[in-house]
Amino acid sequence: MTQMTQTAPQPSTLVPGLLSGIGAGALWGLVFLAPEIAGGFSPLQLTIGRYLCYGVTSALLLAPRWQHVRASLTRHDWLSLVWLAMAGNTLYFIFLSAAVQSAGVATTSLVIGFLPVAVTIVGSRDHGAIPLRRLTPSLLLCVGGAVCIGWQAVVAPASSNPVEQLTGLACAIGALVSWTAFAVGNTRALARTLVSVHEWNLSAGLVTGAQALVLLPASFLLDDWSHPAPQWLTFAAVSAGVAIFASILGNALWNRMSRLLPLTLVGQMILFETLFALLYGFLWEQRLPTAMELIAFALVVASVATCLAAHRAQR
Repeated sequence: MTQMTQTAPQPSTLVPGLLSGIGAGALWGLVFLAPEIAGGFSPLQLTIGRYLCYGVTSALLLAPRWQHVRASLTRHDWLSLVWLAMAGNTLYFIFLSAAVQSAGVATTSLVIGFLPVAVTIVGSRDHGAIPLRRLTPSLLLCVGGAVCIGWQAVVAPASSNPVEQLTGLACAIGALVSWTAFAVGNTRALARTLVSVHEWNLSAGLVTGAQALVLLPASFLLDDWSHPAPQWLTFAAVSAGVAIFASILGNALWNRMSRLLPLTLVGQMILFETLFALLYGFLWEQRLPTAMELIAFALVVASVATCLAAHRAQR
């Protein structure tokens, strides 16, 4: 694996980087609601709808600067975009949608909550990164928060069918692995490319849209496309919403943060996606968080705070 030199974030980059990470988490948290709102559609259909909208929007926004982007992106950049789009967009959303529909938002949030741990461990191998032992308190708090988040799903599973519950858990783990690979690979690709973070995101949108087109024949064979008009309207609104807010705006904020913060701190920022997903889930279910969920919030905040303290000490 290619080694990167990491330096501690400076005050001029730390605050903008943190705000960008929080904003990305707030927008990405909406993705967890999509499979619930459009529950009549399969994970594959939801993925195709979202990323066709993402691809079309990216093409429209990228058109005025296409000549510059095409000249700036190398063959290696395009190959990176293909596998990053597959890992961080197509596969991730298929796994996530299947996990939410089979095991529920809480169990899925539990597994996805381990993303900061996975990314931080991988990032600690980079040259100049903060030693893993100095991040141990942050990682332990992160794990504690993730366990609390999913505790209710463990004692009260969303599905009474054990096979369905285990399938959802396996899909959530698949989403975890897929997005860990994306988070690490995308940060390193951004350090090499000559285009801006916005142009990189839109280029990824083009590639992801092409992948969605490739998936269409399989969906026609495997899925039921006979839905009433109101369901199709909901599907269209959800697809366009997550494409614009999560894929366009959320990815742009995330890419900006990835250039401002080291990979070990980038890993911690992923946790805000889980926090906002839970918040939106409470609003959707019209309920207040439980005591265990409040404890989880406290542990997650403490995890990020201790990680920031470790980076300040290194600086």
